[in-house]
Amino acid sequence: MASFHWSCLRASSRPSPVGPCSCFMFKVKTMSSLSLAWVGDASGVLLVLTTFQVPLFMVHFAQSNLYRSKDHGKTFQDVTHLINHTFIHTDFGIAISPDHSGKVMLTGDVSETSGFRLFRSRDFGLTFDPVDLPFEPLIQMLYNPGDCNIILTLSVMLDLWLSEDFGATWRKIHDSVCLVRWGQKNSIYFTTNHNRSCSKYDRGSLELRKTADYGRSFQTIATRVYSFVLGGRFVFASIMTGTRMIHVSVDGGQVWNIAQLPSVNHEQFYSILAATRDMIFMHVDDPGDSGVGTIYVSDDRGAVFSKSLERHLYTTTGSETDFTAITSLRGVYMTSVLTEDGVVETVVTFDQGAKWQVLRSPQSSQCDSETSTNRPKRCRLHIHASYSTTMKMNVPMLPLSQPNAVGLVLAHGSVGDSESVLSPDVYVSDDGGYSWLLALKGPHHYAILDSGGLLVAVEHTNVPVNQIKFSTDEGQCWHAYNFTSDPFHFVSMDSEPGSRSMNVSLWGYRTGFTKWVVITVDFRKLFTQDCTDADYVQWLAHSTESTGPGDGCVLGYKETFLRLRKGSVCWNGRDYSVTKILSPCPCTLDDYHCDFGYYRPENSSECVEQEEMKRRPLEFCLNGTVEQLRTSGYRKIPGDQCEGGFQPERKETALSRICISDFLRTDSLSSPNTAVIVTVVIAILLMSAVMGVWLVKKYVCGGRFLVHRYSVMREHVEANKIEGVDDVDSHSTETEKAHYNEDSDQVSPPFFLLKQFDHHRTNLWCLSPNRTF
Repeated sequence: MASFHWSCLRASSRPSPVGPCSCFMFKVKTMSSLSLAWVGDASGVLLVLTTFQVPLFMVHFAQSNLYRSKDHGKTFQDVTHLINHTFIHTDFGIAISPDHSGKVMLTGDVSETSGFRLFRSRDFGLTFDPVDLPFEPLIQMLYNPGDCNIILTLSVMLDLWLSEDFGATWRKIHDSVCLVRWGQKNSIYFTTNHNRSCSKYDRGSLELRKTADYGRSFQTIATRVYSFVLGGRFVFASIMTGTRMIHVSVDGGQVWNIAQLPSVNHEQFYSILAATRDMIFMHVDDPGDSGVGTIYVSDDRGAVFSKSLERHLYTTTGSETDFTAITSLRGVYMTSVLTEDGVVETVVTFDQGAKWQVLRSPQSSQCDSETSTNRPKRCRLHIHASYSTTMKMNVPMLPLSQPNAVGLVLAHGSVGDSESVLSPDVYVSDDGGYSWLLALKGPHHYAILDSGGLLVAVEHTNVPVNQIKFSTDEGQCWHAYNFTSDPFHFVSMDSEPGSRSMNVSLWGYRTGFTKWVVITVDFRKLFTQDCTDADYVQWLAHSTESTGPGDGCVLGYKETFLRLRKGSVCWNGRDYSVTKILSPCPCTLDDYHCDFGYYRPENSSECVEQEEMKRRPLEFCLNGTVEQLRTSGYRKIPGDQCEGGFQPERKETALSRICISDFLRTDSLSSPNTAVIVTVVIAILLMSAVMGVWLVKKYVCGGRFLVHRYSVMREHVEANKIEGVDDVDSHSTETEKAHYNEDSDQVSPPFFLLKQFDHHRTNLWCLSPNRTF
């Protein structure tokens, strides 16, 4: 029988024991895989696909089963008969439409008879309609985010296929396509090669094409393309003109500007870390095998960049970086830097990269007196993200935040000694990363439920478990609930996307790995009442408690939220929405990035001129002409809404000099210049193709993989010979890993290979967070 006990006692009223659990076992063969996907929003429908395949001499044996739950994973039905017991291809899995309309597509392999078959559902997987495909698919089916009845995919013959009726009929719209992506306003962008090859040796000789009418007409918007990226409203293209150069467009490829970034040599690379509608975070690799680079932030045109953060830690072969967007509070990003003395530190920005600072020491962690006195930097909190998982550290989950759980961040972190690095603890921030609290000892899987009103966690361990931990006060106090009397090997947990659910499903297997087991815990009965107005309190975001008029002013305004009191034990509910009040702020230095050619020294709020830019005119190319910049060193952060106050001098003057690179087709250029100017441009290009190359910065990418230890680990481990250090410190090239960042300028598979979803949820139409090229 399941039991309930307290791991923490509070003076406030105790919640009642958790409601009932449900258990379901999926009969599978040894070493089979399991994938799941939620269908719709708040529908409670969950589809689970188990697959097993193995080659037996000359025969390939494969089997899959499909299960459906309509009650948030509490019970399941085997619905394999709805797809005629067809083997669903593991590489494609379950494709769920992003519009929450209940559309589902499964790609079945019936190659022994008629090839491949698509199973389509419009009713949340209740029924399926089979359609034979006229091609063999190479990639996942790609929904048009603006109209999910329209589907794209590539065939193994590199043909681009499109359906305008949810897969019922298909037509080939182009051949020799290497990479394809949906753009804004139903547009499709893709690269193509006339020799029908997409090998790594052909990258740099591709054409970037666009269609805005679903393949009925095409426009070539760039040539000599190495790769391209779509982010926010920006289109970036990496172009080969002897070396690589980065160009950006904000109008879908009609007008291109040369991105003003530092020159790099052939061993370096660029990577888009984040793209909003207003700006771009771009990583530029440092020369040599340092394993670090510099983060630059763009203006609202994506063309003029300024230095934001130096010594940013970033490996190349696998594109691992700790750069993380905190979605629970605007303007907040975290990442890791490598200090001059080899320490990996976590830094955070609260104003979209204008300033960075190290994390504050957590409230409830302990450092030994020698460390805190003699090496104070070793007492800082380090948050573990993708870099740590690449180093095979015991970090089962990346940092977690949700837009509807204001200020909440859960993450694995370590402070002080080598043991904490090898087995990090769980920390919680309730203010978007300003302050941190040690919540749980040791690594855990965790989830946010009820819009932040409930946190749940399960210990990450090699032994069977039967206990889930939960908190109703944002991680300050945790309780334990035994969800089964028969412990099982826990693999992961999953809850409905959006963090509004009160159900969490725990996935694992019994001894022998003959059955996948899912146990769903319903926390609804934990809360005996709905939240009322009295359960909420006003909270000023970004407040430093200075009580000054500028307290809470970030990006030009203050945000005051209504947040759940930590002592309230009530249910926010599925209809809960974030309530906030906005108040404008006068402009100060904090509302400005450093301008092109300027940067902020560490621990300084003022922008100073970069040494390499002194005594040089600040010129850049914009819309085909050279612009000269006169600046006092500041430009407003894109999206900042401050009013009045500090208004630094800044002026851009168009010079009578033309700048254009010869990779663009003349019929795709669009500028305010007259036809005479266009003629001049054509003449210049015909007379000397070198001119365009001479007028621009040169950008080249490369690849190498360098591993850094955490310096605290080095100090203690070499003496104590802690087991597992070789794994952490190995200088592995990881050639066996199929690392492919789909926005990569590094040598990698040429196709748009969407990452196969795992036992968590999937949004198959989304791009990866880091875009490298």
